[in-house]
Amino acid sequence: MLRLLSLALVAGLLTATASAHDTWVETNTNIVSTGDAIYVDLKLGNHGNNHRDFKMASKANPADGTWDVIAPDGSKFDLTSVAVDLGYAPKEGFWNAKYVADAPGLYLVSHTRDSIVNHGHPVRSVKSGKTFFVASDGRSQIPGNLSGYDQPQGHALELVPTTNPVAPLGPGKPIGVNLLFHGKPLSDTVVSFIPRRETLKEGFDETYERKTNAQGKATFTPKTGDQYLVVAHLEEPNARGEGYDSTKYSATLLVIVPERCPCCGE
Repeated sequence: MLRLLSLALVAGLLTATASAHDTWVETNTNIVSTGDAIYVDLKLGNHGNNHRDFKMASKANPADGTWDVIAPDGSKFDLTSVAVDLGYAPKEGFWNAKYVADAPGLYLVSHTRDSIVNHGHPVRSVKSGKTFFVASDGRSQIPGNLSGYDQPQGHALELVPTTNPVAPLGPGKPIGVNLLFHGKPLSDTVVSFIPRRETLKEGFDETYERKTNAQGKATFTPKTGDQYLVVAHLEEPNARGEGYDSTKYSATLLVIVPERCPCCGE
């Protein structure tokens, strides 16, 4: 009986842990030639080190939310319709979708999810994720004056870039974001800029974390090229509704920082 009770407790803890993961969207590159394909992943994880890593755990279900590419002309393409499951088991791996960028310009990949999960008690979990890429007629001539990246998408908790998230970008060039909660700036909130190849220190990491100012803005300047997962969280313990007794929000932004700026080569 004690052994069965222990197993049940462990299973409950694992369920609660899996429910707490964040989602993010990730491309194989952030610059593609017009007419070529780009490959987009939908991933679930970064539960380690207080939600500050790239480690995957469990697997998101694309059908539970939205997963779109938004083209420069504003048109949307539903990536769920062409997604393939790259996991061996139902809760392993991630989803991958192929998209052909047939016009030059800046593209947004957007993901949202709103579900009720169990952390020992029912919690409404509201997530959003973004990444950007550029399609160019000539890969050696990447425009650095593309616009539209700073337009909010209406996510509950949302990271909106204030600097171009693709180009010009490189070591020494800042990554700026504006954190919005229901469309309004959220101040004094931690934003983590997590490099894939680094481990943030316990507590607040002054090297890779910032707190938003009164206008909800935060800026980080990378010293080296890498993939950076920008993450923000918000919890409303008293935000209750039918079937849940608190609400947690997360927002992610995947930024690929090259070793050299693709616009100027510096």
